[in-house]
Amino acid sequence: MKIINRYFDAFNAGDVPGMLDCLTADVAHHVNEGQVRTGIDAFDAFCTHMNACYAETLTDMVVLASDDGTRAAAEYTVNGTYLATDADLPKARGQRYCLPAGSFFTLRDGKIARVTTYYNLADWLRQVA
Repeated sequence: MKIINRYFDAFNAGDVPGMLDCLTADVAHHVNEGQVRTGIDAFDAFCTHMNACYAETLTDMVVLASDDGTRAAAEYTVNGTYLATDADLPKARGQRYCLPAGSFFTLRDGKIARVTTYYNLADWLRQVA
């Protein structure tokens, strides 16, 4: 699925504008353990915050798509470094972490209209403690 691969290629390149270009204007972003954010501006703000706190690369990517092209899913490994303390989470000291994760997508008009991401927060907390 080209749009999903393009989105993750942009993520791994740290190319937020490239990620935003893959999204519909009204994208619904369901983050792990957080509120749904709606729209490109909210997604951009989330990425800016995440890039300040974390350096992440996704590997072992497997993308699956529905036959009608309206939904997709991806399973991958998050390889990261905790750069700056994020809100009420543990203090950042450059800890490295490696987590299995997944994302689910709704697609519309050749773009991503919904991104839902899941990972095990307790596992991440254990790794950075």
